Amino acid sequence: MSAYTTHFAVEPAGGILFRMMAPLAWHVGAMDGPIYVVPSGFVFDVSIPWPLRLVFDVREPRYLKAAALHDHMLKAGWNRLTAAGEFHEALKADGVPLARRLVMYLAVALWQFR
Repeated sequence: MSAYTTHFAVEPAGGILFRMMAPLAWHVGAMDGPIYVVPSGFVFDVSIPWPLRLVFDVREPRYLKAAALHDHMLKAGWNRLTAAGEFHEALKADGVPLARRLVMYLAVALWQFR
């Protein structure tokens, strides 16, 4: 399983937008995998549809870390399914239950919130 290698620091940037206050490092693929870094200052969103916000809190730190990683990977040119896979692994590393992870994984892998 992959893992974060740094402390997480984020601030609200309006609505569903958040800003990284410190770099976030993630081991891709496995604990000894290459390190991917989401830089400080990166702005990302937590695109949870309105009806699901009753169940999924957009301010939940476990979701924010995974969302930052996912959004930065997409911006860097990673394909949607690979970024979604790392998103799923990031949620798993933070202890998000399987059923919740699967719903969230399917949402980011198959649906573009715009």
